[in-house]
Amino acid sequence: MKRLLVYIRRYRLRYLIGIACTLATATLAMLIPLLIRDSINAVQAGRNTALSRYAGVMGVAALVMGVVRWFSRFVIFNAGRDIEYDIRNDLFARLVTLGPDFYRRLKTGDLMSRMVNDLSAVRMLVGIGVLTFTNTPLYYIYALAFMASLNLRLTLASLVPYFVMLYAMRKLTRALMERSLKVQEGLGAIGAKVQESLAGIHVVKAYTLEEHEGARFRALNDEYNQNGLALARLRGAITPMIRGAIASSVMIVLIYGGSLTLAHRLSIGDLVAFMSYLGQLAWPTMSLGWMLSIYQRGKAAMKRLEEIFDATPTPGIEGPRERLPVAGAIEWNNVSFSYFAHNGRSHDGQLRYALRNISVKVGPGEKLAIVGRTGSGKSTMIKMLTRLIDPTEGSVTLDGRDLRELPLRALRRTVGVVPQEPMLFSDTLARNIAFGTPDAAAEQIATAAAVAGLESDLASLPAGLDTIVGERGMALSGGQKQRVTIARLLVYDPAVVVLDDALSSVDTETERAVLASLSETVRGRTTIVVAHRASTVRDADHIIVLEDGEIAERGTHQELMARRGIYAELFQRQLLEEELEHY
Repeated sequence: MKRLLVYIRRYRLRYLIGIACTLATATLAMLIPLLIRDSINAVQAGRNTALSRYAGVMGVAALVMGVVRWFSRFVIFNAGRDIEYDIRNDLFARLVTLGPDFYRRLKTGDLMSRMVNDLSAVRMLVGIGVLTFTNTPLYYIYALAFMASLNLRLTLASLVPYFVMLYAMRKLTRALMERSLKVQEGLGAIGAKVQESLAGIHVVKAYTLEEHEGARFRALNDEYNQNGLALARLRGAITPMIRGAIASSVMIVLIYGGSLTLAHRLSIGDLVAFMSYLGQLAWPTMSLGWMLSIYQRGKAAMKRLEEIFDATPTPGIEGPRERLPVAGAIEWNNVSFSYFAHNGRSHDGQLRYALRNISVKVGPGEKLAIVGRTGSGKSTMIKMLTRLIDPTEGSVTLDGRDLRELPLRALRRTVGVVPQEPMLFSDTLARNIAFGTPDAAAEQIATAAAVAGLESDLASLPAGLDTIVGERGMALSGGQKQRVTIARLLVYDPAVVVLDDALSSVDTETERAVLASLSETVRGRTTIVVAHRASTVRDADHIIVLEDGEIAERGTHQELMARRGIYAELFQRQLLEEELEHY
């Protein structure tokens, strides 16, 4: 909650104005019972002409109180909205700095729930919650002060039920916090399940698992419903408790206060004023349960948001955005990497390495091909080039400088990667191609699309480059999405080009045509190609073959074929697959 106070301080002037208006509202509200008392006393004394004056004063007080009350809500509620706006911006800015480990731990749907539902709970806390927290104590202090001035003993007697109620509510506070947290977490789990199922709806339908997925959702929904009902039962117990305290207090005032009036120790006007002040406490008392609920829900929501704020970000991307002036020499120097290095050992107690003792040199403008079976460590090598991960042992250098010493923003502007899994956004094809370079010219985008082999596809799209591709590019085939990401790389114009199995979803002939066109475009730049098809990397200056995270073979195409090892086996198998494609 300390972080929330930082945001509140930004708008302290507005909150002070709002609280001042709330104070004025409470002051005017407390004057009205006194005016009612004086009116009754005037009637009893036979001064009927004073009634119109008292009525006029009460009317003006009520009008001013209404205006001031509206203004206090306007100021405080808008401050709450602005705090929600600030936190949402800061949350998103934080999310984009977090690394893969964080996103493996928390699901997208759960994060969306935190950004929407939990943030709304925090807005309620800093908006109407602040107003209620201010209003309730003010009304209690004012009312009790005036009640005590009328009759101290009657005031103490009327408060006995309230003390009992507050003691009981104190016992319920912890349970309310725990159940509120469970409800928020359950809502996050439901959001995660909906997002996951809808994102993979084509898989669900392909395996006819609609009923199975529905059952899994119902299980989550049932658990959420049970937690919600448990919270509702707890909240439901608070309201009767408060109403009981109010009713008991009124009964005490009627019995004890009435006896004082009959004994001429308390005037009728004073008793009516006392009852009015007790009535003024009714709504603040009723709001105690709601106020407690808002506080505990907001506290639980902030606890979930703190998990995002407290997550360790990846190295910062400070520094210049300009491309580094590099020749393009890259070296993996005795590199080893384990995904368990920072999170403990694997389930069998051993530190498993995804890469071990990798040493490779690529000269400026040369082409390196990385070949290997699935899971051999190819993509892990590539991730190190943009520091998505850092070596557990050894180093990766660019022109002799350790990548960890280079400004991260400039490094990622220098090394451009086409990932294995293409990611498109729900926008036009042109904007997806220009994603890394938003100010790219239309001619530049069209040229990149042509080099990536998208010309024939553009003719079949309803609006060409202006076609909306849908969420994650659902309007395009897998091969089209991969070629869009290649076009994006060309517009990005990096000094070092990295293709991580970037054409695995297209046929062999299309892959060769695109790579041939791409080779002309990136000629003179250091190029690193990861491929599952050995037949497409034969023109590389260097080829390494990974097996179980280690370099099993290295050399040129001719050298590796002559060795008749893993590379030759993969190449011959690929040739056979290509022949079978023609039948």
